[in-house]
Amino acid sequence: MLVTEILKSKGGDVFSITPTMAVGEVCAELDRRRVGALMVCDGDRVAGVISERDVVRALARDGATALERPVSDYMTRDVVFAEATDTVAILMARMTDRRIRHLPVLKEGRLAGVISIGDVVKCQIAEAKQEAEQLRTYIAAG
Repeated sequence: MLVTEILKSKGGDVFSITPTMAVGEVCAELDRRRVGALMVCDGDRVAGVISERDVVRALARDGATALERPVSDYMTRDVVFAEATDTVAILMARMTDRRIRHLPVLKEGRLAGVISIGDVVKCQIAEAKQEAEQLRTYIAAG
């Protein structure tokens, strides 16, 4: 399955914030949106990603004062992207190799969505169920 197909089923909603937003506000936004990461955008450009993991590391390093600092101090700047034509296997490899759980998707150079590890697992389960059903049908017909 391709990234494009995953985005069709889950939608292309992207929740983003600005680099100047305070980490405390980011925590509230993560909770409100019920997501594990937000894209940090500077205009049309993805400047970084801030995840729950990044927030925990910020708190571990700087304590409660991290909550008042801008997200740009703690966000992941080396953003790894997915392309609309990538396969689930490519996503799994990229996420595993880089130890990341969210990939922003670029389509024709523009941010088109975000794929999470949960989306990838859901896709893998659906494909396995479909394959099992096809095998059952084949065996029953034979």
